[in-house]
Order: sequence, then structure tokens, then C-alpha cells
Amino acid sequence: MQKVPIRGSLYFLFFFLSLIPASGQNAGKKVTIVTPVSAHARITFGVEKLKQALTRAGYQTTVLKGTSPAGNQQIVIGQWSDAVVKPLASRYALRAAPGAGKESFTLRKDAQKPLLIAGFDASGALYGCLEVADQINKTGKLPETIAMNDRPEMVLRGTAVGIQKPVYLPGREVYEYPYTPETFPWLYDKALWIKYLDAMAENRYNSLYLWNGHPFASLVRLKDYPYAVEVDESTFKKNEEMFRFLTAEADKRGIWVIQMFYNIIVSKPFAEKHHIKTQDRNRPITPLIADYTRKSIAAFVQKYPNVGLLITLGEAMEGVGQDDVDWFTKTIIPGVKDGLKALGQTTEPPIVLRAHDSDAPRVMKAAKPLYKNLYTMAKYNGEALTTYTPRGKWAELHRTLSNIGTVHVENVHILANLEPFRYGSPDFIQKSVQAMHKVYGANGLHLYPQASYWDWPYTADKTAPRLLQLDRDWIWYKTWARYAWNSERDRSNEVTYWRNQLASQYGLPADKGKDVLEAYEQTGEISPKLLRRYGITDGNRQTLTLGMLMPQLINPFRYGLFTLLYESEAPEGEMIIEYAEKESKHEKHIGETPVQIADEVVEHGRRAVAAIDQAAGAVTKNKDEFGRLKNDIYALNAMANFYAQKARAALAVLKFKYSTDIRDLEKAVPLLESSVDHFTELVKLTKDNYLYANSMQTKQRKIPMRGVDGTYKTWEEMLPVYQKELTRFRFVIDSLKSAPPAAAKQPVFFRPATVAIQSPNVTTYSVEKGKRVFSDTTVAIEEVAPELKNLKGLQLAKAQQQQERTSLTFTASEPVKLLVGFFTEKNPNYLPAPELETDASANDYGQSEIKISNALLLKGFPPVNVHAYSFKAGTHTLNLGKGACLLLGFVDGNQAIPVFDAAGVTSDTAGNKKNIDWLFE
Repeated sequence: MQKVPIRGSLYFLFFFLSLIPASGQNAGKKVTIVTPVSAHARITFGVEKLKQALTRAGYQTTVLKGTSPAGNQQIVIGQWSDAVVKPLASRYALRAAPGAGKESFTLRKDAQKPLLIAGFDASGALYGCLEVADQINKTGKLPETIAMNDRPEMVLRGTAVGIQKPVYLPGREVYEYPYTPETFPWLYDKALWIKYLDAMAENRYNSLYLWNGHPFASLVRLKDYPYAVEVDESTFKKNEEMFRFLTAEADKRGIWVIQMFYNIIVSKPFAEKHHIKTQDRNRPITPLIADYTRKSIAAFVQKYPNVGLLITLGEAMEGVGQDDVDWFTKTIIPGVKDGLKALGQTTEPPIVLRAHDSDAPRVMKAAKPLYKNLYTMAKYNGEALTTYTPRGKWAELHRTLSNIGTVHVENVHILANLEPFRYGSPDFIQKSVQAMHKVYGANGLHLYPQASYWDWPYTADKTAPRLLQLDRDWIWYKTWARYAWNSERDRSNEVTYWRNQLASQYGLPADKGKDVLEAYEQTGEISPKLLRRYGITDGNRQTLTLGMLMPQLINPFRYGLFTLLYESEAPEGEMIIEYAEKESKHEKHIGETPVQIADEVVEHGRRAVAAIDQAAGAVTKNKDEFGRLKNDIYALNAMANFYAQKARAALAVLKFKYSTDIRDLEKAVPLLESSVDHFTELVKLTKDNYLYANSMQTKQRKIPMRGVDGTYKTWEEMLPVYQKELTRFRFVIDSLKSAPPAAAKQPVFFRPATVAIQSPNVTTYSVEKGKRVFSDTTVAIEEVAPELKNLKGLQLAKAQQQQERTSLTFTASEPVKLLVGFFTEKNPNYLPAPELETDASANDYGQSEIKISNALLLKGFPPVNVHAYSFKAGTHTLNLGKGACLLLGFVDGNQAIPVFDAAGVTSDTAGNKKNIDWLFE
């Protein structure tokens, strides 16, 4: 027999041992876990998770209560004040670390001594257990020695679940979704909730926000308003049982449940009983509505005293003003106190105030003397993810809220520019969390799903069965949680960490895991850069991934440009129209430019595709999901090239605006053709892979196309729009080259409509130069678009408009449109124009779009933009908010209202003085 050298024998022995699972190496080893006699539910849950990890690793585990620690294979778990912890802590000469606070923990083990897991509180002990379990899962064994102190940076680390739908329910308005099994079957799926809560605990989230317009009528019954309940008795009992289950299971995992609601919304049965609307932004606070809401809150607090409340004062009631203060301090807080009084309890449940469409600093100043357990919250980058260098007045608001003495929470909201594609850039997210601390001064995170918020729990992927957001977007939840816990992790170590995570996810070698990470990092810059340099809004009325029309790029003010996007949610830089104007004047450019972004996103896409291709051949796990990820990378690359070429085309078109040289238009043609080609590729990549681009499929969606009845939600629907745009552009160029200069286009006059006005009593005036527009001033029209000359405006008192709400009741025998003029300056004296970013009802009458820009000019006033409110035949009451505006008269409801800029009406226009939208429409 041939002899094998000893060195070779040892090699083969070690190789053989390396193949034995860790569980085999640990087989027979016994571990005793010691807990307090009366352990908190969170500690019991942590012990169970630790025990599961030990069992997987091959240990035999016993749990004892109150036993004194002895021996090497014991784990002692509890809070610093627990009797079982004190003796072992003394042996280690340990006590709570200096500065340790809520949720902090200490791990300590020396050779031949028990392992100590000591928490500042029950949550800290839970997190200590989870940390040890993670290490066991990673290494396959208990650590032989360890000395570790840890605590989270952010006080609140939460996720959001929307109990809402992509479309309105029949007969309902926005946000109105009663809790029923028919509408939300997943809400009653306990296994799904356990899976979700376990994932939250694994990522160390400690708060769960449930979003709904008016949840109370699904969860509580009021003695004074029993008819207000919106669900049947069977469903009501299911809701009670599910809510108790959810809150109990969440508490085990150290998770605080927070119920969000909008103000002011009442239940539909309540509204019908009292002949009012469920919501009306411009209606004043009434004693009836205040009493109903106060008693609803009191009943909820009495029933669920450990559930927090997230309050939205804006959208469903008029924004900034005294009403916000009064509603919060005279209805909401008293309602909470009434509930506590009924319980005989003094411990205040937390109340989180959203700084959305309200003067949150002013509200908090009034509220703090009345209630102590208050938090504030504001959107990080609006309803998108655009930058980790926020600035401007939005940053000032965050800092103001952070400095008032309560915890301020950053809300990563909606992510309208990311959906539906996968997103997971650790670098971008880490820098964003750092900005939350360093720029905003915040100390809390409230995280929305990465995509398909309105379609929870499913993603937009076209699969059978449908994918869960929790599974598909695991990296989204994991990255934000990791940096909410500690945002200052070393970058090089983080590259290694995420490389290994992705390698494990897809069964890849480490170097290929790094390629996948590179693809995530490169695509992580594309959508943020595109929106912040080319977009109309940070709100979810724009779906970035569906593209943009050329007029939206060359005349953004026409589409309600939300300037905060550029002023606060982007680095300093220039819009497309600003860049073109500076080019025409040969002026120096400032900051981030549209041309720069076009070049950068194309390069990001190229690098991402190259990186994902590098990894593709080595995938051994989750191959289907990797294929979907790869397709997303390709889709984002196509989208980046579409926008880059279209932006370049837009700049060429805008050059024509200043030069009137048709050759500038001709230069735009191949660029626009290229953009359509890239969008055609995007259609191919998405057609069989996605159900939709955007999960909000209501009339509030406006960019690039209005989403009526669930239309224009796919790329396939948008492609003909872009092809038609290109065809029109070619035709116009040919016409300009071959035809003589056309005569000036004659205005199309509006056809006045007759209505019977019930209130108020008003006189009318002709909408023409020299006519007074208000009944209490001599202010007259200086300039006016000729299209308005036949109209009869309603002469109201400006002072009354500013002190009270403008309300108009009228009867129309035929469909009509009311033209309303809004002053372009943002000023408390002027009625704000409809804005979907802060008012979900801003398009209920089709009024959100500017129809005629710069239509009138009054001496000493800003220019006036005209919006159109549509009404069917019948009697109507239109309630507008406080502030001066112009009711310019009624027109035939069947007459199309052209969209244009009344160039020349005023020399100081809020937009483009020369309209060239006709090149494309």
C-alpha cells in the first residue's frame, strides 16, 4: 500500500473537516439561556430568535428563568436592573456604558465565562439577542470572546404601509378606504404580517406607520354617532381582532404602531347623515365636525392606548393658517386627553405632526405647553429621492423643526421618480442619512416602500404569483435601516459588506458580488439626477420613468413647475430653460447643468450595464430575480439615454427661440429621433415585465400625461405620444422652410355661459382693459388676453376674500367652466393656485393645469394665470380658500380651453415670453 505523507494527511483531514457543517461541529454542545423570571415580551422574543440560531448551528439549548449564571456555556439575558444580570455584570465589572440610552445593549464574554447580553431596556436586550443570533448565523458558532457596546443613532426608525389603493373606490374621494377584507385581503393575513414584522425586527426598525385617510370609522364605534361606522358588524370585529394582533406582535419585536390619518375627513355615513362632504379643503371648522373627530380620537386612544398617532393637518383642510393651530390644539390633543381620562391613564401616547401643507413650527409652539410627547415629521426630498445635498428654504424648515426641542423625523416619501424599477444604492442612501443628521438635524426615519406604495403588498412586476415588495426590495429596507442605526460606517468596509450580501443573495463569488453592487451604485444616480435637473415636480403627479413631453422640457411653468425641487432638493444648478437663456446671452453657467447631467446619466447607464453583464454568467441562486434585476438595469440605461437625447434636443429647440434660425430646429431632429429610439427599447424591456410604471393611477397624475381611468400607466401607451410629437416636429420644420411667414394667429374668443348665482350677491364687469375687478378697491385691468374679452367677471370684495373663504353657489342648465385667475406671487394675501403637491383635491374640477399664463395684469399686482373649473348641469357650491383671486366668468362647458402663454400681456412674465410649444402640438 502506498504511504501518504503526514503533511498530505493533515491537509486532507483539515479539508474534510472544513466540509462538515457548523451544526455538525457543534452537535451535542449544550447551551443554557438564563432570563429574568418575569421577562418582558421583547426579551422572550429575542431569546426565541437566539435559540433558533443556536439550534441551526447544532447546539442543544435550554432556557431557564432566574437561575444564577455558572459555566462557560451559559448566556445571561436581561436589562441592567434585572437580578439575573447584576451578578454577571459585577464579575465583568460592567455597568451601562456612559451615554447609553434607549435600545442600547452590551455584549461581553471572556474565556470560560458566561455570555452576557444586557440591555438598557427590553428593546436593547432584544437587539443584543438579535446581534448574537446574526453572528451565529454568519460563523456557525457562538463567539468565544466578545466585548461590544452598541446603540442606534436614530431614535425612530420606521416603515410605512399604505392601507390605500391605486384607484378611488366607487363613490369615494382620495384617501377614503374603509378597512374591509374585500378591499384589503392582505390586511387580515396574519402570516404575512408575521413575515413583515420579523423582517422589520431583523433590520432593527422600531416603528410601523399605517397610512389611511380616516381609519376611525373602521375601528371604533361612537355612542353619540353610532351611524358613523363604515363597516358591517362582522368586519368591525375582524378589524378589532386584527388590530390587537398586529399591535401585540409588533410590541414583541420592539415596534411601535402608529396610525396615520388626514384632516379633516369624516366617514361617508356620517357625511350622508348630515348632508355634508366627507372632505372639503376649504370648508371652515364646524362644531359638529370637531366634536365627531374629537370623540373618534378619544375612542381610539381609549381602545388602543399604546398606538401612536401621525397627524396630517394639510391636504384635506386649508393649509397654513390659524385653523391648523386650532384643529390640533382644540380638537386632536383634547381628543387624546379625553381618551386617557376615560382610561384613568396619564402616560401620553406619542403624537407625530407632519409638516405637510401647514405651518408646523407655529402649530408646535401652540401645542407644546398642552402636550409633551410630541414629534415632528417632514418629507426628505418631497415625494422622490433626488439628492443627499439638500439646501434652501426646505432645509431651513427641517432645521427649525429639529431645533424646537422634540425629535424630528425624516420621511422618505412615495419615491415617484424611482418606481417601478429596483433601487438599492448603499452609497446614495448612506449619504442621504448623513444629510438627515448634518443638514437637517433630524434623528428619525420614516421609510416608504421603494415602489408601488399604492399597491401594497405587491410589486409592479408581471409575474405569477405576484412578487411581494418585502421580498423584491429587501436591499431597500436593509440599506436605510443599516444607516439609520449607524450612518458613519467606513465606506471601504461597507463595500465589502454589500459585496458579500449580494454575493450571498445570488450565489456569486465575492468579486462578482461587487459587480452587482457597482450596477446598483451606478443606476442609483440616474433617476435622482434626471428629476432634479429636468423634472416638473418632486410630487407623484409626475412619473419620471414614463418620460416627458417636449413642451414640459421647454416650457415647464405651463405645467405647474414646483420650483422647490430646484431650489432645495437639488445641488445649485440650472434648469433647461435657464441654461438655454444663458447660452443665448453668452453668460457663465452656474453649478450642475442639464448638459452635464445628460452626459453623466449616460455614463452611469453604460457602467451599470457593463457591471451587471460581468456578474450574469456566475449566478447560481435566485436566477429569475437576478434576470429581473438585470432587465431593470438595462431599462434604466435606456431611460437615461432617452432623457439625455431629449434634453439635448430641447436645448437645440430653445436656441431657435432666441435665434429664429430654422437650422437650430434641424439640429434637434436627429436628437429627438434618437430619444424615441431609446424609448422604443424601453418599451421592449418593460412590455412583458411590468404591469404598470406608477402605482397611483388616478386623475392626480399629470406628467407626462393625465392618468384618467388608469390610462397612460405603461411605456407602450406613451410611445405613440412621443412618435406623434416627432412627426409633428418634422412637419412644422418642413412648413417653416417651404411656406411664407404666416399672418398673426387670430384669437379664439370664449363663449360666455349663463348661470343663476344664488350666493353671494355680486355685480359683474366686462373683462377688458380699464375695468375694476374688486368691489372694494379701484384696482383695474391694465392688460388682458383678447380671448377673454366676451366674459363677465364677478366683482367680489378683496378684503372679504382675504379674511374669509370665497364661496360661490350657482345653478347651470348646461355644463359650464368657471375661469379663475390666480396671482403668480406666493403671498398670504393671494389665494394659492391649485397644487397637487400639497392638495390631493387640486384637480377635482380639472383645475390643476394653467390654461392661460400671464392672462391679465393689474396695476401693482403680480401677473394672473387662468385655471378652469368644470361643472356639470345642476346646482353647485364652490368653496375656495382665503386670499384674493379673480372669478373671470363662466364659459360653455363644451368649448375646449386652449393652453397658451399670453405673451406680451405683461413685460414681467413668470415663464417664457415667447411660446414655441406649437412646434410639437
